[in-house]
Amino acid sequence: MQSNKVRFILLVTLCIQSFALLGQIKPGQVENKNPRINVVVDGIANDTIYLANYYGTKLFYNDTTVANEHGEFSFEGKPFNECGKYAVVLPGPIFFDIMLVNEPMTFHTTHSNPSGDMEVIESDENRVFYDYLKYLNIKRTERKPYDSVLSDSTSTPLQVEMAKNGMELLTADVIKYQLNLIDSDKNFLFGKYLGMLQEVEVPQPPTEIEDADLWRYHWYRNHYWDNVDLTDSRLVRDGALNTLIKRYWGQVLPPAPDTMFVEAVKLLDRVEGNKEIFKFFLHHMTFESESSKVMCMDKVFVRLVEKYYTTGKVDWLNDEQLKKITDRAAELRYSLCGEIAHDITLPGIDQSTWKSLHDIEAKYTLLVIWESTCGHCKKEMPILQRIYEEWHEKGLEIYAIGNDFEIEPWIEQLGKADYSSWIHVSDNPQINAQDSAVKLIYSGVTDLQSLNFRTTFDVFSTPKLFLLDKDKRILAKQIGALQLAEMLYRIEGLDPPNPEFFLSAEAIERLKKKKENLK
Repeated sequence: MQSNKVRFILLVTLCIQSFALLGQIKPGQVENKNPRINVVVDGIANDTIYLANYYGTKLFYNDTTVANEHGEFSFEGKPFNECGKYAVVLPGPIFFDIMLVNEPMTFHTTHSNPSGDMEVIESDENRVFYDYLKYLNIKRTERKPYDSVLSDSTSTPLQVEMAKNGMELLTADVIKYQLNLIDSDKNFLFGKYLGMLQEVEVPQPPTEIEDADLWRYHWYRNHYWDNVDLTDSRLVRDGALNTLIKRYWGQVLPPAPDTMFVEAVKLLDRVEGNKEIFKFFLHHMTFESESSKVMCMDKVFVRLVEKYYTTGKVDWLNDEQLKKITDRAAELRYSLCGEIAHDITLPGIDQSTWKSLHDIEAKYTLLVIWESTCGHCKKEMPILQRIYEEWHEKGLEIYAIGNDFEIEPWIEQLGKADYSSWIHVSDNPQINAQDSAVKLIYSGVTDLQSLNFRTTFDVFSTPKLFLLDKDKRILAKQIGALQLAEMLYRIEGLDPPNPEFFLSAEAIERLKKKKENLK
């Protein structure tokens, strides 16, 4: 499906942008003046070595070189906006991490244990980084006796209490060590990485606040990024930033499309001057909103595309990639929650009487797109009929579009079931023929969006349900029949009956057998 193609494009595009093998300096090129990265690895000789950069949680090859017979090799340094956490990949493959910054860097280690045997000969940044890793290893060793006590069911209460106290003291030591790095006046990049992982401390709410929990939530949301230097492009090359945006987008913000879009714009405005973080955040928001299983979240995707992708603010995609994303947004814009559904006009069962969706006067209109050969439709349609019988007098009408294209199987299926009270429409090959379609559109009988209703309503599978209000504004979509019933009761402030209320005797029996088989 095209949707999956778009998701693939969103997923790989930034990887392509991040992946560049650097060769020899060619005539006319400017020599790289950034400090080189010099490494000696005992135990290798004449081997190919790679430099890879982190991007979020993934690694991408960035440069390549060959070690000499003594295990010596070097890479060119990077400009500031390309610095960050990198990995030197040795034969195996095995690798060790470095903080690539704008300073001379020299390392000596072994192929058998590159991280454990690391000697940082030159680089203040990497001394701090590897000193921290060694410190953590010491603390892990000190913790083992406490872990043993806590995992031993025969430990006495006193031993358990002493072990917990020991763990707390170790944790306090590590936090103190981290804060010293974070607050260092040398402004270490690694200190910024550690700082990103520190949770903001929410203060006590003012005494006059009635809902203290709500106040704390909004304070936390508004200050979520306080510990992140959003002006530093190097932060994209570490997993911490990915963890933060993933949590912010998936847990901190409420799953309400309008709120998420507003907050997305606020955050993107803050980082607009930092192209790397702007790209990182926008990519995450775009991909997650387009691929989300949460109802109506595609509205965020469409709004992001309209605001950023169609206005020239995304310059890291090629024309083909950009077109696929903007085309996908264009396909979705007629079926967004909160928007008025397009006024579909199609012929009824007699194929001569054209019926308009917007001509229906009802408190609620259910737009159903279904097929005669669709097995799931045959299960859902009887439930919809039961909902219709219960809710018609309360203001529900059903506008059902047959998706068969050929009218014979559609009419035959309608003859087998009693859905005669619904408003039934469909297209057919005759009205979709080019000459007929042009004539119908120019005469005002219908329009292109009606004849292309499958694209208008993003129909890739059936049945597809849209619940509309009296103004034909989309309240919900891509829901099942029982979800529809629950939603109607909830909107009206009524207690829904047991779901079995809407099932036939045969369906209830099948449900019982299924439950018994699961026991």
